[in-house]
Amino acid sequence: MTTTTPTAATPAATTGKPRSASPRLRSRKTHSVDKPRRNWLLTVLTAIVLLYALVPLAWLLISSTKTQPDLLSTFGFSFGESFALFENIANTLAYDDGIFLRWLANTLMYVVLGAGGATLLAILGGYGLAKFTFPGKRAIFAVVIGAVAVPGTALAVPQFLMFSQMGLTNTPWSVIIPSLISPFGLYLMWTFATQAVPTELMEAARMDGASEARTFAQVALPLLAPGTVTVLLFTTVATWNNYFLPLIMLKDPQWYPLTIGLNAWNAQASTVGGQAIFDLVITGSLLTIVPLIAAFLLLQRYWQSGLTAGSVKE
Repeated sequence: MTTTTPTAATPAATTGKPRSASPRLRSRKTHSVDKPRRNWLLTVLTAIVLLYALVPLAWLLISSTKTQPDLLSTFGFSFGESFALFENIANTLAYDDGIFLRWLANTLMYVVLGAGGATLLAILGGYGLAKFTFPGKRAIFAVVIGAVAVPGTALAVPQFLMFSQMGLTNTPWSVIIPSLISPFGLYLMWTFATQAVPTELMEAARMDGASEARTFAQVALPLLAPGTVTVLLFTTVATWNNYFLPLIMLKDPQWYPLTIGLNAWNAQASTVGGQAIFDLVITGSLLTIVPLIAAFLLLQRYWQSGLTAGSVKE
């Protein structure tokens, strides 16, 4: 009888499992998966955009701390001999019997009524177009897309002629009514409502006896909150920075928004006998952007949550 000498079997052969990679190879794979590759071109472009956005703000903040003589005699990014920020703010608010506060109140009125109304109409229209089927829906979609491509300045003159025939020029309504229409906001809410509001959830609410109004208010509206905040921010910025429409619609300085009012202050230096108040113009510009920055910071978490909202688990 012959005997065979057993040979040493590898772990892979003994257990029947595939042989694992070496620790060094596993380390390389883990390192390549966990650490993303750096895109230096994207980093440089981001830095350029960041500088493009922050450098004007830095110049505006530094210039607001200067007096009128220091503003005209010093370098733009260097501070003056005295820190006059609070003095400039007080002078800006008190100049011309406090007209700046009136312009600020007008701007807030245009934003609340114009941007707020545009957001409300965008919510209602976007929800209806996303969740209901009716004849002419494709035609409406084409009209909305075409309206997004038309710049607002191209419609300013026809709007002026129409409002002049109605006798509404030089009134707040000539600024508020055009601000109620936001094709981009409508399109954004349309696409957002399509994904954010599950049809199954609406059908369940209807089966429980909820009316369409209750379904919208208690089921759809909370899910549309991130998109609502996004549209509200876009319409607020557009109305707050609106310049050309109030310029051709309004003649009475008592109805000016901040954009037109500050431009009128800046134009005083070029008029006969006018007083140059560049320090007040710059300080007023700083005060003008503070509410927008505050709005973005306060609504940031709601806005960012819209990036992941609307997903439905299958």
